[in-house]
Amino acid sequence: MTFDDLGLEPKLLEAVKDAGYSSPTPIQAEAIPEALKGRDVLGIAQTGTGKTAAFVLPIIHRLSKGRARARMPRSLVLAPTRELAAQVAEQFEKYGKNHKLTMALLIGGVSFAEQDMKLTRGVDVLIATPGRLLDHFERGKLLLTGLEVLVVDEADRMLDMGFIPDIERIFKLTPFTRQTLFFSATMPPEIQRITNQFLSAAVQVEVAKPSTTAKTITQQIVRVPSNDERLKREVLRKLIRQAEDLKNGIIFCNRKRNVDVVAKSLQKHGFNARPIHGDLAQAFRMETLKAFRDGELQLLVASDVAARGLDIPDVSHVFNFSVPVNAEDYVHRIGRTGRAGRKGWAVMMVCPEDSKGYDAVLRTTGLDAIEAVDLGDFFTEWEKDGGAKGREARGKKSDRSDDRRRGKSEERDRPRRGGRRRDRDYDDDMSSGSPTVGFGDHVPAFLSIEEAR
Repeated sequence: MTFDDLGLEPKLLEAVKDAGYSSPTPIQAEAIPEALKGRDVLGIAQTGTGKTAAFVLPIIHRLSKGRARARMPRSLVLAPTRELAAQVAEQFEKYGKNHKLTMALLIGGVSFAEQDMKLTRGVDVLIATPGRLLDHFERGKLLLTGLEVLVVDEADRMLDMGFIPDIERIFKLTPFTRQTLFFSATMPPEIQRITNQFLSAAVQVEVAKPSTTAKTITQQIVRVPSNDERLKREVLRKLIRQAEDLKNGIIFCNRKRNVDVVAKSLQKHGFNARPIHGDLAQAFRMETLKAFRDGELQLLVASDVAARGLDIPDVSHVFNFSVPVNAEDYVHRIGRTGRAGRKGWAVMMVCPEDSKGYDAVLRTTGLDAIEAVDLGDFFTEWEKDGGAKGREARGKKSDRSDDRRRGKSEERDRPRRGGRRRDRDYDDDMSSGSPTVGFGDHVPAFLSIEEAR
């Protein structure tokens, strides 16, 4: 099957061919014809299967006729993160280059005034994160009553990030005559409830079982004998150095703090690495992603903000510095590699404390086990060399801390000039029978030392 068989208009087919695509992916082949008929679509597919184009192409086809009105977008795409929203915008620009469609991107980190100007002129395609969309709506800058198509992308990620109440509210603000395209990699009960409530006679398109991993990805684990962060960073560096055909890689950590520490450690050891997580400035995040896509950055150290939906088509390796807290995030993390039929490689560090998390990953993916990487005598040598040095360094650091604490204690015990702290010298002065200063010979009885005794 080719894109010519899907019923898309000639200008759109030309843009698809210019982008280098000739055959649709399974999710595109099944979802696009149904969407072109105006039906609601519930698409379930693992990450990296081309879900974005499965809704971008039919939206452009539908909106090619007609005109947008001020503050009343004709279509709305909801995305869980700024990065995913920006990626969807890029897809609209790429496939809609032969159409005169207007577009606005509503995400955090961008001026409200600039976004408001675009809405005032009228947009055919509005791409937004739920929070920023509702901010504009509550300011009276946006109406959703003219919406023709509503898309919810990465719905299960919306659930993880707590956006479901916002999604329900947005659905209620849109006309019941809208067409809904709903895409998710998994279908937990809460997502199923939303689809039952807001989709009408939806066609379900499922091209892969939920939480399955692509067969093009070689999955491995490394058994790390302890949860020592210094040891894990050294293991990571060894894995990177010995990785075959390493073009680029994403390193996933559970905590933002670890993202910063790991990125800084890699930079210190000469690797081309940068961090990305939700606390960093939007401009820095976009610049970092662009550098990674363009090949200027080799290693991207990320929190799970980068695990879902980002279209970086040619990532050769994924390194899981931490076993994910949510087992389904493992599927999305390693789904950054092995995309579009390419071969990928993913490795995860598993410490003794990670046994429950690792078991959850196996249950979620349906795997009996994941192949373990043999690092030879690495851990033995590290224990002799690096481990001993690390303990010695930590011991010295502890000694310095003890010295500082001891110094502060001595400082507290030292009499202060003009202070009121009771110490031995002060008590001796009080007991010496010296007169009370300031009252002359007429000292009140209740202030007398003798009386106090």
